Amino acid sequence: MAISPPKPKGPPLNALRAFESAGRLGGFSIAAEELHVTPGAIAQHVKALEGWFGADLFERRSQGVNLSALGESVLTDFSDAFDQLGAAVQTLHLRANPKHIRIAALPSIAQLWLSPRLPAIRTKAPDISISVTAMEHRPKLTREPFDLSIFYDDGPAPGFIKICQDVILPVCAPSIAKRLKAPSDLTTQTFLHDAVWIDDWTTWIHEAMPGTDIDTQGPVFSLYSLAVEEAKNGAGVLMGHKALVHEHLKSGALVAPFPVPVTLDRRLCIEVANPIETNVVLQDILTVLKG
Repeated sequence: MAISPPKPKGPPLNALRAFESAGRLGGFSIAAEELHVTPGAIAQHVKALEGWFGADLFERRSQGVNLSALGESVLTDFSDAFDQLGAAVQTLHLRANPKHIRIAALPSIAQLWLSPRLPAIRTKAPDISISVTAMEHRPKLTREPFDLSIFYDDGPAPGFIKICQDVILPVCAPSIAKRLKAPSDLTTQTFLHDAVWIDDWTTWIHEAMPGTDIDTQGPVFSLYSLAVEEAKNGAGVLMGHKALVHEHLKSGALVAPFPVPVTLDRRLCIEVANPIETNVVLQDILTVLKG
């Protein structure tokens, strides 16, 4: 009689994923956020994995955890493996649902730059369905279910499609612009701020008005689009990001009283999840967005 002993089981996939995420991100709590579980669940997965291998993958310390020498030695292999798995999932989705495109974008980009372009995309590719998710940080497209991401990026971005440089300049309602004859007139105005780009005014004044000391304290908004609306309503002067306020400048709802733009070392860029698998529909969308 043939004997067929049970085959040994490998370590659980969720435990391997927990180890890779915690190792790559540098902690259990941040890995829990990425994987949408609790830090305790990450700790249990890692402990079970260490029990399976009979060796420590992390060093536990009072201020958190660090990879052990063993964990450090294999982390890159696991990260590459999960990246490849994610890329395969993306490819499968794109082939199975070629007309459903998922876009992730910075909230301000989604509301002020992408939204005005959606009608042109529908005209060029009327059969597609587009889902847009606004988020504060660019997702890792090899891990998260998006076909495109649109964000501002500092420095070189290999493989990204550059749309434009980030250019800032003061903008306001026409009623306020009438009172502004020179940049020095800003001292009598209310300065509007975005919470993320809180240094915009300081940067612009340093470049456009060197040696000038102006108190720029004023209302702060967590949504740039809300700050733009308040600028349109005449609440004060906002530091406009040219790509985001272009439509309002074009319509006349906002005015740039001083032709003194400042170019930042930051670029509006598009990342494509799987450039090799980019289909005709996705190419049509990119054509519109790059136009």
